[in-house]
Amino acid sequence: MLEKEFEYYLGNQDKLVKKYNGRFIVIVDENVVGDYESMEQAYFRSQEKYQLGTFLIQKCSAGDKDYTATIHGGVRFA
Repeated sequence: MLEKEFEYYLGNQDKLVKKYNGRFIVIVDENVVGDYESMEQAYFRSQEKYQLGTFLIQKCSAGDKDYTATIHGGVRFA
């Protein structure tokens, strides 16, 4: 459902890592609309502005170890 946003991340990963390395970025319609210290902060701030399912939260880092996992249903943070 968020393929366009993830493809944007992949295509711009090197540039984004230079700017946001280690941060959780929020992508909507191929635009970074926020960056946060934690996944929880990114989620709760973004869901106040955007409808669930319309934004991608991605930890910004080099390589593929932090690629986003799709979560269906309720959200739980440890």
